[in-house]
Amino acid sequence: MKRFRPQNVRTRLTLWYVAVLAAVLLIYGGSTCALLFFHLRTQLDRLAVEDLETVEGFLTFAPGSKLFLRNDYHDHPYPAQMQERLMEVWSGEGALLYRNELLNNRALGERPKPDEGTTSYSPRSIRLSDGTSVRLISKRHTIEGQPTLIRLGFSETSLWRSFWEAVVGLIAGLPLALGLAGLAGYFLARRALSPIERMARRAHEINAERLHARLDVENPDDELGLLAQAFNETLASLEGSFEKLRRFTSDAAHELRTPLTAIQSVGEVGLQSQEASEHYREVIGSMLEESGRLGRLVDSLLTIARADAGQIRIDTENVEVLPLVREVTSFLEVLAEENDQNLSVDGAALAQVRADRIILGQVLINLLDNAIKHSPRGGSVSVRVFARDSHSVAIEVEDSGPGIPAEHRDKVFDRFYRVDEGRSRDDGGVGLGLAIAKWGAEIHGGHLELDCPAGRGCVFRLLLPLITETTAGAQVELARQRA
Repeated sequence: MKRFRPQNVRTRLTLWYVAVLAAVLLIYGGSTCALLFFHLRTQLDRLAVEDLETVEGFLTFAPGSKLFLRNDYHDHPYPAQMQERLMEVWSGEGALLYRNELLNNRALGERPKPDEGTTSYSPRSIRLSDGTSVRLISKRHTIEGQPTLIRLGFSETSLWRSFWEAVVGLIAGLPLALGLAGLAGYFLARRALSPIERMARRAHEINAERLHARLDVENPDDELGLLAQAFNETLASLEGSFEKLRRFTSDAAHELRTPLTAIQSVGEVGLQSQEASEHYREVIGSMLEESGRLGRLVDSLLTIARADAGQIRIDTENVEVLPLVREVTSFLEVLAEENDQNLSVDGAALAQVRADRIILGQVLINLLDNAIKHSPRGGSVSVRVFARDSHSVAIEVEDSGPGIPAEHRDKVFDRFYRVDEGRSRDDGGVGLGLAIAKWGAEIHGGHLELDCPAGRGCVFRLLLPLITETTAGAQVELARQRA
């Protein structure tokens, strides 16, 4: 059955339109023909009632109690459908008093019932013994003091003829109407779908090398215009993702090449040298240092890749912020002491958040490591924990470095972005620490802010929601989704 389904949308729309139109026309036409028939029959009933009242005045009893119809009723004008009147008159006791010649020996219905014609004219349709369809009315009258039941019947042949003529006319004109409607519908469907065809052709021309291309938006306010705009937004998102992927791949290759080149160069120089064992120890030390840098880079790349793929499991728990900050700070005190830097921690002791302790700790390590690297020798790094408001807690990491120029502040959380290329590489940075910190803040329902007061270094502010019944449930759901 599926193989007979038209593949072209225009054809399917046209067939659907024609089918719906045919059903509507059939229902409308059938209803119109039925209404016409009932209108004609109602008109016939009205004329029959008037005729019965007229005929009643021409009925009289002859000597011998025989009922007959005076001939002068022919002088009255009657409509054409009233000319062939079928008539019976019954006595109150149920005896047949009169039957006109048109009936011949046919009975105009069954024997009268006691209640027939007592309250109304009782219009109804019957069939005579020869199959003729007749519209019958009856009414009780008193003729010359004797109770009688007068029945009048008129053939419904003309009514049915008019009905079937209307039906045949409808059926005869239906194919022509549907044909014209189908042609018009196909033209309209083709015209309406032509923008989609142009969009499809345009979309086929767009590939990975031409993601900058966009679909033409003829009318931004209609449905097709909204579709084109949504497609263009998708293309823009894909273009941005591809650009980030290219930059990420290029930067990752560049960062990987640097330590590998250093290892190779140091090894080659060491092999060519005839120095004592102490020299080789230095060579091996340099190689190990570059290997460590390479390992940290690979770990950061793996973290970023797993985060993008949603493969990092999030195990949330109630975490006291200040103790965690002190714990992380203790890990980096040695690094600060090597640079003669003062590392201080202060803040509210009761603040709690719903978080993954390991991931939140890594976020703090990255922020502190960044602050220590960019603070001068003898400088200071301070960490403050305080309630930002009744719903969130802030963790501020402030360094005493030179600060970040305004044109770079929106990009410092991008992957592999470094304000000072040479210095960052010398310090062992690869430009992924702040990107990972930003990801860690977001999966906990928080975010990172950067504030660089003039001449005062930089303040990285981590905002996290405090534990409440609502935020706890939201954090659990967020962790479940990301896991």
